[in-house]
Amino acid sequence: MLHAVFAPDEDDAPQALDGRRPLTNLGSARVLILNASYEPLHVCSLKRAVALLMQEIAERVEDADSVLRSPTSVFAVPTVIKLRRYVKRPHRQRVAFNRKNLFRRDDQTCQYCRVRSHDLTLDHVVPRSRGGPTSWENVVACCRRCNAQKRDRTPEEARMALMRRPAAPTFLFTSAYGLLPDIDPAWEKYLPRAR
Repeated sequence: MLHAVFAPDEDDAPQALDGRRPLTNLGSARVLILNASYEPLHVCSLKRAVALLMQEIAERVEDADSVLRSPTSVFAVPTVIKLRRYVKRPHRQRVAFNRKNLFRRDDQTCQYCRVRSHDLTLDHVVPRSRGGPTSWENVVACCRRCNAQKRDRTPEEARMALMRRPAAPTFLFTSAYGLLPDIDPAWEKYLPRAR
């Protein structure tokens, strides 16, 4: 249930809860949803999280450092909520092989020069011209400069070292927002490593 702090006098504006700042951009707020067992399930909008709290489907676990204000109340903004009932999920879902998930697996980082960028290409470790498959185990994120330098050679032939051996990822939760470049620090204790 949402807890509200009401202003003592109607003439006074509501005060922030515990010195937290008012949330100015509702569209930017994201909330981590945990299963009843505290395993991460999904990232949703603040609007969806508040609806789950109001319907008593979920309960708050952690609040952000901001508040929502109305003319008469101040609400703490949740950053982590937990479902009251356990939701059974399929064991070991396979993550779809696509560009978005590959860049997410590689943390938007070139796997050769280690430069983080939003302008990446895909590189086949064993080139397609040599029979290399298009799979999790053979494709990595690569900047344009490194891709041009490697050409149709293997990393050993091009004298370029891979950061790590490519493998299929095991993302354990989904997001309505696709990539999650800025993980809220409050979420870190609930999220296993992406690999």
